[in-house]
Amino acid sequence: MPSSIVHLPIQIKKAESFVYRAPINKPVQTSFGVMHDRPAVAIRLEDHEGCVGWGEIWCNFPSVGAEHRARLFDSVITPILLEKIWASPVEAFQELTKRLHVLGIQCGEPGTIAQAIAGTDIALWDLLGRKIGKPLWELFGGTPLIETYASGISPTNPEEIASEKWAEGFRAFKLKVGFGQDRDFSNLKSLRNLLGPDTKIMVDANQAWNLDSAARHIEDLAPLNPFWVEEPIAADQPINAWKKLASQSSVPLAAGENMRGETQFYEAIQSNAFRVIQPDIGKWGGFSGCLPIAKAICSSNQLFCPHWLGGGIGLVASMHLKAAVGHAGFVEVDSNPNPLREVMAMPYPAISDGKVLLSNEPGLGISPEINRLIDLQVKHYF
Repeated sequence: MPSSIVHLPIQIKKAESFVYRAPINKPVQTSFGVMHDRPAVAIRLEDHEGCVGWGEIWCNFPSVGAEHRARLFDSVITPILLEKIWASPVEAFQELTKRLHVLGIQCGEPGTIAQAIAGTDIALWDLLGRKIGKPLWELFGGTPLIETYASGISPTNPEEIASEKWAEGFRAFKLKVGFGQDRDFSNLKSLRNLLGPDTKIMVDANQAWNLDSAARHIEDLAPLNPFWVEEPIAADQPINAWKKLASQSSVPLAAGENMRGETQFYEAIQSNAFRVIQPDIGKWGGFSGCLPIAKAICSSNQLFCPHWLGGGIGLVASMHLKAAVGHAGFVEVDSNPNPLREVMAMPYPAISDGKVLLSNEPGLGISPEINRLIDLQVKHYF
């Protein structure tokens, strides 16, 4: 975290979580499961001066995960937040991480706790940016223009989705694979024929293959020139397995959404197994944890492309995180319909020619449209 960042003391007066669920007509398919609705957990913090900050906790899987994470935030994190005046969001992030470490081990949920802390950190930084009067991209010393790509393109009628996203302004795309060799090849070929030889098309296997089959599947897709292949094997495979696969693959490997903690990220950076590393700001770290990792990724000449799959608060936070460090790389924008994307992040950033120009409004520069979210709120989740 840059030492030049201005900090003001933060004393939280009120901390709230909100669970939302939005129905969707078409389920979201992955190699490991299907989403039948779109959930989100929003965090709202208010200090003693009446300043408000918003954050979002990752919560897509399992389907009951949103309610669980909200309850965890309310019962475990909120009491700690209210204890003292925090010198900075970094201090709060470090204290929460330290004090809840053993609890994560004891209950077998270190990832869930890390997600709740990450969403809290986003809200603290949004609050600080609003208090200081600067957008987060500027507070972190970045620039507001970033590149994006349309992710999560379904294995069912992918050309139709890609055409829609092209019309919306996207110029790079990511296809879901892991649904059988013939189907994967046919879908990628259809996209390549539609979008042309120079368009960046990534593929995401969502951990579908083992080490031996991954190499075969990747080389089968390689003639269609995918820009990267994401999580071809289980994210918890030892780093030597990733290095072996990288040595066999003619397509760059990408991973990071399921990495957690500085040690794991720095191991990944130093291994040179990954051309692309993708921290998820709502799964681990928030800004306090992810910004130093992002800078290390860029310094190592790897692509920093933050992952996100959720509502609009986390998406815009990912955009500010990318804008903070600059360099080549993309911010992921889910291609699937999600009523919680735009309505949670108003005014929603416009996409033009594959790029987003973030506003000069303080903090994240957005706020949820609460009146439009009321019907989607899950009440009495305790």
